[in-house]
Amino acid sequence: MNTIDIGISEQDRKTIAEGLKRLLADSYTLYLETHNFHWNVTGPQFRELHLMFEEHYNELAVAVDDIAERIRTLDIAAPGTYKAFAELSRIEEVDGVPSADEMVGILTRSHEQVVRTCREALEPAQKAGDESTVALVSDRMRVHEKTAWMLRALQ
Repeated sequence: MNTIDIGISEQDRKTIAEGLKRLLADSYTLYLETHNFHWNVTGPQFRELHLMFEEHYNELAVAVDDIAERIRTLDIAAPGTYKAFAELSRIEEVDGVPSADEMVGILTRSHEQVVRTCREALEPAQKAGDESTVALVSDRMRVHEKTAWMLRALQ
C-alpha cells in the first residue's frame, strides 16, 4: 500500500478518525431509529410523519456513506457492524413502538446528540487544519440542528 501524505500527520488522522467514527455510529443509529419510526408511526399525523421520517432516513443514508468515506480517506478503517456502532454511539436504542409524539421527542433528542458529537469532532480537525473534515462535520451539524428545530416545532 502507498504511504498517505495529505498534509495531516498520522496521529492527527487517527484522532480525527476517532471523532468521525463516533459521528458515523450516531448517524447510523439515528438512521435505524428513524427508519423504524417511519415503518411504525400511527395516529392523526401518520402521513406527515411517515413522509418526514422517510426524507430524514434517506438523507442519513447518504450521510453515513460520506462519513465512512472520509474516515477511509484518512486511511483508517471505518466501523461497519452493529456491535461497533453500539459501542461507539451515544444514542440509545428504543425498545418497543413509542407513540407518534414520543417518536418526535426521541428523534429530536437524537438529532441534538448528533450535533454534540459533531462539535466534539470539529476541534481536532480544526487544530490539524483538516478543512475537508471540518466542512463535512459542519455541514452535518447544520442539517441536524435544522432537523431538531423542525421536530421541536411539532411538539
